[in-house]
Amino acid sequence: MNDNILITGATGALGRPLVELLTAQGAKVRAVTRSAAGVRLPAGAEAVEGDPARPETLAEHLDGVTAVFLHPRAIGDAAPALLARAAERGARRVVALSAMNADDPLDEQPSRFRGDRNAEAEAAAMASGLEWTSLRAASFAGNALQAWAPQIRAGDVVRYMYAGFQEVPIDERDLVEIAARALLGGQAGRRLELTGPESLTHARMVAVIGEAIGRPLRFEEIPPEAAGRHMVAGGLPEPFVRALLARYARHAEHPQHPVTGDAAMVLGRPPRTFAAWATAHAAAFRPHP
Repeated sequence: MNDNILITGATGALGRPLVELLTAQGAKVRAVTRSAAGVRLPAGAEAVEGDPARPETLAEHLDGVTAVFLHPRAIGDAAPALLARAAERGARRVVALSAMNADDPLDEQPSRFRGDRNAEAEAAAMASGLEWTSLRAASFAGNALQAWAPQIRAGDVVRYMYAGFQEVPIDERDLVEIAARALLGGQAGRRLELTGPESLTHARMVAVIGEAIGRPLRFEEIPPEAAGRHMVAGGLPEPFVRALLARYARHAEHPQHPVTGDAAMVLGRPPRTFAAWATAHAAAFRPHP
């Protein structure tokens, strides 16, 4: 295999397993990190120092790159400049991580207030002149770790807003597999709408986690304002919390996104269920020894 792939966001929760999967399949990977000291990668992967938001710092690492993975949180507003440099050095393909809510009003996109530029990364990929694929992902199943794991480790009640709000969570393992296939030359010219196999309410997701850990859990709905104050007190930026509350309020009465078949089409099998994700991550919801 002659693929040499540049991964932005390479040391994060999505980037690291993507590096591991690509190298296991025989690709060479350049994993971008702001500091390579202490970064351990599998054989076939090279940690390269640079800041994706400042493409000039990556210039020397673009020679021979065949494909680029754009992580919107890592790249910020610099995607057009990075892709222009990559194309000049011979890159042929770009895969952009985006989100299914990329077209929603900006004040209802929580990820935007954490540095993600989903719509901008997608637009840059489409305008780059390279073969492009956009991965418009639904909410990550792993969001449940941040939202609920501390409460579940401490007791049997999850206090959160909008018990009936529906998500179509996708297992990050499936997203990584789809990204790898796209980077190696599949689904060019497509915006893939990637969801899990079922729509679940917040209350049902908590119950599924309880089934995975063998302990009944109860969802106690609290007012959105109270939940928002708790999030801000816990360190989340206030603009992020406001956007999250706006998204929940707008879609409280109906699913935000329907289940799609795109993940199954690319994977050649049904995507993993939330129950499978919860089982794989059960230890994170149990009290620490």
